[in-house]
Amino acid sequence: MSTKVPDHSHQRDKKVQRIILIEGTANFVVLIAKLLVGISTGSLAILGDAIHSLTDIVNNIVAWFVLRLSSLPPDREHPYGHRKFETLAVFFLASLLVVLAFELAWHAINKDDSEIVSSSWELVIMLAVLAVNISLASWERMWARRLQSDILLADASHTFADVLTTIVVIIGWQLSAMGYLWLDRVCAIAVAGLIFYLAYSLFKKAKPILVDELALDPELLSNTIRSIEGVKQVKRVRSRWKGSDKAIDIIIAVDAKLSTDESHKIATEIESLIEDKFAVLDVSVHVEPYQ
Repeated sequence: MSTKVPDHSHQRDKKVQRIILIEGTANFVVLIAKLLVGISTGSLAILGDAIHSLTDIVNNIVAWFVLRLSSLPPDREHPYGHRKFETLAVFFLASLLVVLAFELAWHAINKDDSEIVSSSWELVIMLAVLAVNISLASWERMWARRLQSDILLADASHTFADVLTTIVVIIGWQLSAMGYLWLDRVCAIAVAGLIFYLAYSLFKKAKPILVDELALDPELLSNTIRSIEGVKQVKRVRSRWKGSDKAIDIIIAVDAKLSTDESHKIATEIESLIEDKFAVLDVSVHVEPYQ
């Protein structure tokens, strides 16, 4: 059996943790800015957006700790490692997006029509907040793809939802100040629908890992294994996801007359081939005598 935890995987986890820490710091600054504007203008929408920024900080803290846990090596209680904790975090963030969408739609339907005020400096601050969130979402999505991190991609989607929410809040705030109260309701409901779609995309990404869906085509794996000299039969091939990594379990049959050492060499050759061709870190090969 081959189970590797290469140095590049450890470095990847460290980079993801640093990115989450930077985003959490930026979210704290955004929270302070929204609180100042919300208190100054008396806008419940902006104060609500500030509360949402507080949940973003909580998300960052949870994601940071979960990532530290998921990067731990296998132990007695978790023989396959801790990578699924990262997927659970993705599922958690997707669930929060659903809650956010419901809250946004509910707020649009039941919005308080009380008068609020607006001034240029407050608008400048909210536009600056918007620019920070757009930059964060784009930067985090870039690193999510570069590092192939589901948890960063989920957090980037959450930050993008923040961008949409802030846009709706700014529009609703300005239109409410001008007397056009119904337009911000329509915008909010449309954004809620888009956030639901983002949450669905994350749930769809997490599901194959949580239910142990196959990670590689079994026929393709079997054909690759049969190319190894000495393999008489491929009796079983199973694959599944462990977070962003793949795990393969294989049972093969070899000539019963082969020695233990010769059978072991065939298994090692299969492990090396699967690791190199399919970028698999965890390959388990069980050898049986061919009948």
